[in-house]
Amino acid sequence: MKDSYYFISDVHLGLEDKNKEKLKEKILLTFLDEVKKNAVELFIIGDLFDYWIEYREVVPKGYYKIFAKFSELIDEGIKITYLAGNHDFWRGKYFKDEFGIEISDKPIERQINGKKFFLHHGDGLAYNDTGYKILKKILRSKVNQFLYSLVHPDIGIKLAKKSSHSSRFYTSAKDYSKNDGIKDYGIEKIKEGFDYAIMGHRHRPQIISPSGFEGKFYINLGDWIFNFTYAVFRNENIELVKYYDLKNDSYENKIIKPEIIN
Repeated sequence: MKDSYYFISDVHLGLEDKNKEKLKEKILLTFLDEVKKNAVELFIIGDLFDYWIEYREVVPKGYYKIFAKFSELIDEGIKITYLAGNHDFWRGKYFKDEFGIEISDKPIERQINGKKFFLHHGDGLAYNDTGYKILKKILRSKVNQFLYSLVHPDIGIKLAKKSSHSSRFYTSAKDYSKNDGIKDYGIEKIKEGFDYAIMGHRHRPQIISPSGFEGKFYINLGDWIFNFTYAVFRNENIELVKYYDLKNDSYENKIIKPEIIN
């Protein structure tokens, strides 16, 4: 019986060198085969790709095995919902038309088995990040996207790749202050009445229950670069799980214990 809902984010396909990307692809494909056994739905909470820019007739090359696996899941009746991140927001109809993947450019609110979910990639929520918020409005402008679409795809995709790597360097080096704006935002959503606020973007896996809200959680999904973590909801319970240990080169499926904070 299929009864599980899976959540992943920040896989960043195309980020690293060829050997690392092959390993990441192998791990992800193995994970998706396990998902296929009991999943009702798979949620991708942004940044599946390190860069994605889609023209009307052209998309970035590669990723055939991943797309084929998504097709297998959908053929099995598993729904895939793909929420935009800050590296892969520029999407047209390719995912929907070719694979039947539901796409969303806005945060998702969903009720599943009586539990209220709030899903957000997390970009633009960090403190002290006004520059990115301005850049986000520029990049997501329909007018600017149209003008960029006039650039030849070979040049446009190359520029997107370079920009993505520059963005990663900027994000990694920036001091966002001691407080975590993404976490604070997620906890506010819990206090508003959501049972689970699930986000990504920070690449730091966390599962936190605010004091007085036992059984309700803010979850940061981590990433599939170093942590290889995912969340799964079944039987009215949610868990954050470490799927693969990169250091020991082993599959783990180790549950990460929740933190209780005031």
